[in-house]
Amino acid sequence: MEKTIQDILETILAAIPGAPYPDTVDVIKIGDPAQKVTGIAVTFLPTYAVIEQAIQRGANLILTHEPTFYNHLDATDWLENDSVYIAKRRLLEEHHVVVWRFHDYLHSLHPDPTTTGILRALAWTPYALPESQNICHLPPRSFSDLVAEIKTKLGLTTLRVVGEGDMRCSKIGILVGAPGGQWQIQMLGQSEIEVVICGEINEWETSEYVRDALQIGQRKGLIVIGHAPSEEAGMQEVVPWLQARVPDVPITFIPTGQPFQWL
Repeated sequence: MEKTIQDILETILAAIPGAPYPDTVDVIKIGDPAQKVTGIAVTFLPTYAVIEQAIQRGANLILTHEPTFYNHLDATDWLENDSVYIAKRRLLEEHHVVVWRFHDYLHSLHPDPTTTGILRALAWTPYALPESQNICHLPPRSFSDLVAEIKTKLGLTTLRVVGEGDMRCSKIGILVGAPGGQWQIQMLGQSEIEVVICGEINEWETSEYVRDALQIGQRKGLIVIGHAPSEEAGMQEVVPWLQARVPDVPITFIPTGQPFQWL
């Protein structure tokens, strides 16, 4: 029996405890879900290039973790006359691609795939605390060595840090994405946490907390790896999760990558 895109979305929601939520950004952003599904592309964020690749691979459903149209709610009234928005929307419409956001529901899963994904990428799964997967007790190493390890394992050419290179550390907190300064600072404020690895920050919040902590003699460090690098491995976890539920539909992961160059 042929499956529609709506069938796929209902299958996903059936696997989420408490779904559907009354208030969520995880809705269809564009497209007709009544059409037959030809393939699914999973991505961190549907850039124009990602959409082109999805079309080339025969996928007419894109599951994206982050927004399509440059703001959290994907509001488009302010973009109606913008040439970039028009071109992106036209590409989706001409190829009958449906975009559905998989953000709130994904983070509600236990364990959170975005956390298990980065643990797998870093080869730190054995070090994660069973009761709190985003805290790892690693063999002690210097802050500089920790930074170098993260760069190598995540394939990063650069990242941003606040900390002292020779500081010994072993108790690491991981907060992927952009949960906000309050969550990041509260984790750093725990006496047993020495370093927090995060996706992104507001530059007047967590970084300044760590700078002040260092000034008063506390052993704290912050490693900012970028939003996409922090969650792309987690989106790869979605592919086998979804394949187990819809084994007869082609599913592929398309990386978004970093938009930045460092000069």
